Amino acid sequence: MSSTRNAAENLANDAADELTRLRTQVEELMRDRVSPALHSVALQAEKTAKQASDEVRMQAARLSETVQEKPLMALGVAAAVGFVLASLMRR
Repeated sequence: MSSTRNAAENLANDAADELTRLRTQVEELMRDRVSPALHSVALQAEKTAKQASDEVRMQAARLSETVQEKPLMALGVAAAVGFVLASLMRR
C-alpha cells in the first residue's frame, strides 16, 4: 500500500510540476508575444480613429463652407433629400 501511495504522490507532484511549467510558459508567451501584439493593434486602432476623426472634421468644415457659399443650393438639396426620405418611409 505504501508503494501505491508513493506512486500516487509522485504522480501528483509530477502533475503539479507540469502545471507550474505550463503556467510559466503561458506567462512568457503573454509577455513576449501577445502583449506586444495587442499593444501594436491598439496603437493602429488609435491611429485609424484619429485619422477618421480628422477626416470627419475636415468634411464637416467643407460642407459648412459650401452651405455658406451656396445657401439656396444647400436648401434645395436638403429639400430633395427630405422628399426622398419621406417617400421611402411611406412605403
